[in-house]
Parts: sequence; C-alpha cells; structure tokens
Amino acid sequence: MPKDEISKEIEAKFGNQLRTRVNGILIENDRLLMVKHQMGNGRILWSVPGGGMNFGSTATENLKREYFEETHLHIAVGKYLFVHEYLHPPLHAMELFFEVKRINGNVKLGKDPELSINNQILVEISWKSISEINTIPNDSLHQVFWGIKSLSELGLWKGYFNFENISIK
Repeated sequence: MPKDEISKEIEAKFGNQLRTRVNGILIENDRLLMVKHQMGNGRILWSVPGGGMNFGSTATENLKREYFEETHLHIAVGKYLFVHEYLHPPLHAMELFFEVKRINGNVKLGKDPELSINNQILVEISWKSISEINTIPNDSLHQVFWGIKSLSELGLWKGYFNFENISIK
C-alpha cells in the first residue's frame, strides 16, 4: 500500500531509530485520559498522552512538557510504573509509564510541535472508562491497555513488558 503524507512524515521524524518515550497515566473519576492518534493510511491509535524525550532533560521534565503540549494540563509526575517496548516497524520505542496528577488546567487537545501543521497526528482527547477502553479494537489501542479489567491494574504493574501484538490476559 502506498504511504500517505502522514505516514511518510511519521516515518521520517520518528522511524528507523530507537526512541525513548515518556507516558502519563492520569485517572480521574474512574476514567483514563487518552488521546487518539492518526497514524497514517487510515490507522488510528488510542493511547495516553506522552512523547519523545529531549536530550538533557529529565524524564519528569519531558513528561510535563509532552503532557502540556498534548492536553494543556499542568501535571505532577508521580511514581514510575513500568516500561513497555513498542515495536511496530518502522517505529521502535522504549516507553516509560508514570502515574501523573493534574495540578491545574482544562483538558484541550494540543498539537505535536515535531510535525507539520498539515500532518498533525493528535485528533481527539477523551476521558475513557474501562468499559469504553474495552470497546476499542486492539489494532486501534496501545498494547498496554489490551484486555485490562480495571484501571487500578495500571498502577500495579511493575517491570518490563513487550506484548508482541498479543493480549496479556
């Protein structure tokens, strides 16, 4: 299948390299804050806010920056939860997941400053209950959320995960 412009830009900016990413798990009123990403060629991916780390900045600094860029929220970064290896060529990332809390701000969909205005991948932001998360098809949902039974599970996981496109349940 020929690649569309978004796919080409994603691959050019983020592909064929190992990236370190930070991601924040924000749960309020039994709902998880999630962002819908347009991945190109009609593919979407629901995940939590986060993104690539900049050299010279700590994981906490990077996560606060990424969260604000994507959600317009100021956050406090809590405990480190787990690492997930995302491998979906041409993308490859070591993803560090942290618990986060809102300090202030109102949720509003932001932009990815690394991508051109015509090829933005952030298309929707939403609070999702566990039942809503479980209705999202696996091919449109980040692997760490496949088959989870409750949002509290996310705070219990420790260690390294590589789900290799299969559910952990």
